Amino acid sequence: MHISKLKLVNYRNFKNTTLYFKRGVNTIIGENGSGKSNILRAIRLLLDDHMVRAAHRLDESDFCRSLSRWQGHWIIISVEFEEISSDEAVQALFLQTTAILEDGPIAKATYNLIFRPKKEIRLKLASLGDFDNDELADIRDAITIDDYETIFTGRSSADFTDQSVYESIVGDFDMCCFSPETEFPEIGSKVPGFLSVTKEVSLTFVQALRDVVAEFHNNRTNPLFTLLKSKSGEIDPGAMQPISEMVRNLNTSIESLEDVQSVRQHIRETIKDAAGETYSPASLSIKSDLPDEAEKLFQSLRLFVGESDDGYEGTIHELSLGGANLIYLTLKLLEFKYQREKLAIANFLLIEEPEAHIHNHIQKTLFDRISYNDAQIIYTTHSTQISEVSNVSNVNILGRQGSFCEAYQPATGLDPSQVVSIQRYLDAVRSNLLFAKSVLLVEGDAEEILVPVLVKKVLGLSVDELGISVINIRSTGFKNVAVLFHDMRIRKRCAIVTDLDTTFFNVEPKSTDTAAFAARKLKAIGSQKAGADRKTNLDTFVTGNPWVNAFYATHTFEVDFVAANNQEAIVKTAHKVYKSPATIELVLEQLRSGKLQQVGLRTLLMAEQEGKGWFAILLAGELDHQVVIPDYIRKAILFAHGHFSRPLIARILQYRVDCQFRADPSANTRLAIFEDEIDRFLQGEITLPEIRAAFALAVPYDAINPFLAEMT
Repeated sequence: MHISKLKLVNYRNFKNTTLYFKRGVNTIIGENGSGKSNILRAIRLLLDDHMVRAAHRLDESDFCRSLSRWQGHWIIISVEFEEISSDEAVQALFLQTTAILEDGPIAKATYNLIFRPKKEIRLKLASLGDFDNDELADIRDAITIDDYETIFTGRSSADFTDQSVYESIVGDFDMCCFSPETEFPEIGSKVPGFLSVTKEVSLTFVQALRDVVAEFHNNRTNPLFTLLKSKSGEIDPGAMQPISEMVRNLNTSIESLEDVQSVRQHIRETIKDAAGETYSPASLSIKSDLPDEAEKLFQSLRLFVGESDDGYEGTIHELSLGGANLIYLTLKLLEFKYQREKLAIANFLLIEEPEAHIHNHIQKTLFDRISYNDAQIIYTTHSTQISEVSNVSNVNILGRQGSFCEAYQPATGLDPSQVVSIQRYLDAVRSNLLFAKSVLLVEGDAEEILVPVLVKKVLGLSVDELGISVINIRSTGFKNVAVLFHDMRIRKRCAIVTDLDTTFFNVEPKSTDTAAFAARKLKAIGSQKAGADRKTNLDTFVTGNPWVNAFYATHTFEVDFVAANNQEAIVKTAHKVYKSPATIELVLEQLRSGKLQQVGLRTLLMAEQEGKGWFAILLAGELDHQVVIPDYIRKAILFAHGHFSRPLIARILQYRVDCQFRADPSANTRLAIFEDEIDRFLQGEITLPEIRAAFALAVPYDAINPFLAEMT
């Protein structure tokens, strides 16, 4: 038996989402704050028998922040199981609690936690008429968290992730429309405590490794003590008897030491001298309190580990952070092994962000090897190393959509061959593709190196700050990766940046052509045809998909870059590429000729001589804030990022003003006046078109103006 679905409605940062799981190892990927810990907690609320009962009593903070008001709404956490054993005892459990009755053994079942208003509140809402908004507001104003109850249900047929179902049961708060009923059979029957699923499954939770030393010092969380305690009940009392007797004898021997008795006598005498005979204790002893019970004896045991070959073994606090975390994780895995031996109907292992302080190779090796035939493993991570060894078909990706988060399944709807291709790509490039807020797919090293530099120089922000990951495909096979971004899979923006390779010089053969130049012309003709075909193919591919768009260099990245009036940046690299003064003089003449055939061809020759990647590195060192980003790259960045907030636009404008201050101190007065306009824009006193016009007037030829013109 394993979890196949987890549905969350109005729970913490999840408004309405479904996660899908499979047998074996499952991965939940997401950036910080995307809700990974909330998902594990949701599963534990349903299946972890070790969670305190008070945890089931949810609070105001457990409601999704995207709700305008939480009062009256419900929180639903629902888990679906598949491959339920046909064993009579297991079937009886789910037939009584969590299944829709049907003929024959059941294969699927649901189990739900519902946090809802108590019946008296539901009755008040049910009595409202349509559009009785004032009365609804009064009822909601009076609701407190004490007016809520937690119930566990099974045999449920209601899919609360369907908005129409939610509104038919909970109500439509915008339209003030509520069902006259207060009880709904479709939410399932309440599960009595003695039939709780948590008592029948085994679940081990390995929390995020943040302070391992503290965990070992706390008997409640010490994984070594947990293991020893689980074994203490299996120890033969006869085997413990001699040890207990030895401890009692040791206690007596310690108490009988002459120095101990001397201190005891001195304490008694000092008390009598200070308080007198009347107020002194009737008796006083110093006793050794070494425990003689197995469980208490185990609490005194400590783990010693050697990290080097010098033979020294230290306590946990002496280990490196990585070493301590690895030991902690190992003990928790052993705890899970002990739990599995108890023959529960299902075994679950939840691991939260295990990558902290563990070397990359250990991360990959460890999680490539964690697998149990009789258990389901779910772990959360923002480690690209761990995600690389995860099967893309068993991955849930968390993404933020404004005030709430969603879960995406990257393999949904893809055929097996596509999944295999994506898996191989992710294994090979070790990219952070799955973690990105948005993606810019490029075809070569030059774009991978220079696009982030261009963004930083012009906007004053890194692509990381903008949440854009620049991914080098190292080919033109964009569709193999871009297929991930779709309404059915990952709902994040993906911009494809590629070249049309349109020729920019005369490619007609001439008798005077050298063999090398003739070969270049033939290659250019072939590249132009391939570029046109690629555009036709990609345009068809992106049509109707709001998450993917393609942007094309008319020629190639290097040629379009220099054609955007960046020839002086190329000029500055000439002396690094060539050594001969005569050659450098010729190169400078060509680069400043104003003729695309000469400028473009020379730029390509320089890039080819150095290697496009190395030339991009040289060029990056010569760029300043007035570099011009080619139109197609600017449009790709704007698409990938989406809406620019006022604070972000204000920050970009302030950066451009600071650049102008440094470049032209004589413009200080004019720029200082514009800074006041930035403040007004930030406060919402003027609009984006107004700040755009004001900046164009203050700095008419600034490199940011084309960006501002298209920002929304």
